[in-house]
Amino acid sequence: MSKISIIVSCYNEEKALPLFYEEVEKNIKEFKNTEFEYIFVNDGSQDKTLEVIKKLRKKDKKIKYLSFSRNFGKESAMYAGLEHTTGNYVTFMDADLQDPPSLLKEMYEIVTKEEYDAVGTRRVTRKGEPIIRSFFARMFYKLINKISKVQIVDGARDFILMSKPVADALLSLKEYNRFSKGLFNFVGFKVKWIEFENVERIAGETKWSFWKLFRYAIEGITAFSTAPLVFSSFIGLFFCLISFLLILVIIIKTLIMGDPTSGWPSLVCIIFMVSGIQLFSLGIIGKYLSTTYLEVKKRPIYIIKEKDI
Repeated sequence: MSKISIIVSCYNEEKALPLFYEEVEKNIKEFKNTEFEYIFVNDGSQDKTLEVIKKLRKKDKKIKYLSFSRNFGKESAMYAGLEHTTGNYVTFMDADLQDPPSLLKEMYEIVTKEEYDAVGTRRVTRKGEPIIRSFFARMFYKLINKISKVQIVDGARDFILMSKPVADALLSLKEYNRFSKGLFNFVGFKVKWIEFENVERIAGETKWSFWKLFRYAIEGITAFSTAPLVFSSFIGLFFCLISFLLILVIIIKTLIMGDPTSGWPSLVCIIFMVSGIQLFSLGIIGKYLSTTYLEVKKRPIYIIKEKDI
């Protein structure tokens, strides 16, 4: 008999959780000879999320939970859930029902009957999202796929049903700064992607502001590409050549035409521009150094305050 572990990261989802549980239960009734377990990971919620999970636990023994000592982030919650699964198939789902439970049946049939190790989902529309946010999201996927060897599917969700070997491969990657979309493609395996139209969250508010998404995108780029370092090096080389040519022009004009050097305002502007580029390049280097610094300290990815597994 197969067993599917459903990992649910929760941060301030007290309103969405009962609706999520009800919808998933309705869909898993279609499965035959298949067991299920829920692993709810309370990621330092400030509302009554943990209380709701405990109430669901009393009603359904399939439910297990972990509760962090503080908010460690979705990536840490996903990793913690993976470490505590017992099923031979694992999936991640969001409590806001933006990952349609109705797709679970199709995903399971593909991964068990066809020669695939995992089935992923991707949004083909971004209905309901702000236009600017959607634009930058598309630009991010285009950029990272050009500068990274690991290709990330545009619109890919964390809603992935994977076999145990894939889950074990993800667990073997113990880096502190995690970018799951990249890690999932890094481990390889044979994956099939199914498409669906964007679904708006059932309750509550999104926890992903534009700034948080921007920071997450930077984490993804620095985790899977060194192209920004090469880019800053080329900028430095380019401006060195420009400076050398300008020095030659000034010397020739002074010796041949007797033209004295002048124009200090333009010189100040050039100094400011070059200084800005230097600081930008140092910022890129600093980002990589800070990532290395966090990895070297070997801090735990998460800390559990309470659990019922």
